[in-house]
Amino acid sequence: MKTSASTTPSPQYKRELLAWAFLPLMLGAIEGGVIGILTKRLFDGVVDSTILDWSVAALAAAQGFANISSFMWAALSHGKHKIYFITALKIAAVLLIGTVAFVPISPAGLALLLVCVVGTRICWTGVVTLRTTVWQANYPRSSRTVIAGKIYIVQALVLASVGFGIGEAMKIDEHAFRWVYPIAASFGIIGAWIYSKIRVVNHEELLREEKSAPEHVSLIPWKAFSLLFEDKDFAKYMCFQFILGIGNLMLSAPLILVLSDSFNLDVLEEILIVSTVPILMIPWSTPLWAKALDKMHILTFRAIHSWFFVASSVCVALSISFAYVPGLWIGAVIRGVAFGGGVLAWNLGHQDYAPVEQSGRYMGLHVTLTGIRGLFAPALGVALYSYLVANGYQGGPIVFYIGALLSAVGGIGFFLLSKGRKNREITC
Repeated sequence: MKTSASTTPSPQYKRELLAWAFLPLMLGAIEGGVIGILTKRLFDGVVDSTILDWSVAALAAAQGFANISSFMWAALSHGKHKIYFITALKIAAVLLIGTVAFVPISPAGLALLLVCVVGTRICWTGVVTLRTTVWQANYPRSSRTVIAGKIYIVQALVLASVGFGIGEAMKIDEHAFRWVYPIAASFGIIGAWIYSKIRVVNHEELLREEKSAPEHVSLIPWKAFSLLFEDKDFAKYMCFQFILGIGNLMLSAPLILVLSDSFNLDVLEEILIVSTVPILMIPWSTPLWAKALDKMHILTFRAIHSWFFVASSVCVALSISFAYVPGLWIGAVIRGVAFGGGVLAWNLGHQDYAPVEQSGRYMGLHVTLTGIRGLFAPALGVALYSYLVANGYQGGPIVFYIGALLSAVGGIGFFLLSKGRKNREITC
């Protein structure tokens, strides 16, 4: 199927950019670091501390493990109108986020909060999975990274503002979430309405091609993995992406626990370190990463980019060891720079392997694998931290060193795959 060949910003792009100026105002309210910190403070002393710590881990990791539902959305949306399907998922997310305002401060309230946040993330997994199909249809490869980068810049600026705003509001009144979340949901409605006006280039042809190949998707989870056997190069890429992702995802929840247990910071400072500062670095770093990704294959890009996660993890580990608060801020900045490249590589990397009519299938597998590592990586981080602390070790630094090691293994793997790919090109 042909994609759009124009490099001039289209009305679709302008609408999409405007929609993504409103949608993060809703998503920022359930960003892992923000909702994890708020939950730790709101329910402290209300529920058992062990249950609370694991709930914080689940909330911080919800964006990751909810991705396991991607194969389901890829199958359910196959041959369906993409914009209508995406808009319906956004409306479902709006309703769930609005419900957070009515959560009671009780064990049952904590359970309801988990349902709302995880449910929202599951819906949003569908949005992310299908959005790349729209991008691949509407924007040419030569400008796709720049367009995606601009969308993420807008998204990051708004997300950071929301995190800061919620931190300030909760600092003044711990029950501010009662009115913050309905406001956030209302912005989501506006964003969903704007997005519903977007049109997909050659949409009818795309849907015909999807309907002619029903075997490419399935509601049976393990069938999604058949792609790993069909495309061995993509499978190798996914392998090291999986390792890198574990090293990254296992650290967010332990960081929240370390800041609460070992540092005397207020709620705003914790949100800034865990969420706002890294997100604020995305707008600055994304244009630089976008230029790099435009000029190189995803393997070469990841071989360079992965080391920023390594540097961030080592920096935070050292800062925890020496109780050096400025180092936590430096680590947050480096992590944000890594996120700037990560959002591009995560959303666009599969397109160096996938034909457009199978973009949803490739992205679906990629997102599902993210969900699998998101299901156990945060639990691994919390379990290691809890075990080490219970046995008298300084758990924080050790967990972050392990995360750095896994990220380094991922980076080395990408380097070797990139080198092998270049050697094959030379011999062909």
